[in-house]
Amino acid sequence: MRGYLARPAGSDGDLPGVVVVHENRGLNLHIEDVARRAALAGFLAFAPDALTPLGGYPGNDDDGRTLQGQRDGDEMREDFVAAGGFLKSHEECSGAVGVVGFCYGGGICNMMAVRIPDLAASVPFYGSQPAVEDVPRINAPLLIHYAGLDQRINAGWPAYEAALQANGKTYTMHMYEGANHGFHNDTTPRYDEAAATLAWQRTIDFFNATLR
Repeated sequence: MRGYLARPAGSDGDLPGVVVVHENRGLNLHIEDVARRAALAGFLAFAPDALTPLGGYPGNDDDGRTLQGQRDGDEMREDFVAAGGFLKSHEECSGAVGVVGFCYGGGICNMMAVRIPDLAASVPFYGSQPAVEDVPRINAPLLIHYAGLDQRINAGWPAYEAALQANGKTYTMHMYEGANHGFHNDTTPRYDEAAATLAWQRTIDFFNATLR
């Protein structure tokens, strides 16, 4: 697997790590930019490319979406779990690792919270929820971002929240009214600058509180 690693300029290591998980189109320039934003905030950021076995991100999102649909879903999930382990053991990482992801990547954030017992933080942006029966396995605190107009993804929230509450999990959810699925991606018409700016600041504040 290949990925994009970003670090703060002048860093001498011992940095908290953040895995950045792309949408359903591979590691495009936007997600590389998000990784750089995390590095600018003082984190060692790693953005894997799930399209690596098929030659990597092809240069445009339409072809990337087609390629990602050709990959086995279980194999991709294992790749992202492995990415968390790679970052945690990186010589420049302090050992504290969180994850942030968008759309498909938001669902991966929830999956990684279930699968990785020592994950230190998970921040899904408008991601599909894990199975209710898997919620007891979550140890990481969650910062969950949803778009008010995103009826398909939001439909899964009541059951997820009930399971989080029933199992005493630590979470905060923010609903961005008037925003649509994908509101954080500033390369698409769904971009909502106000919602994206606020959600990203909340994300960095959350990572500072949980990973340092």
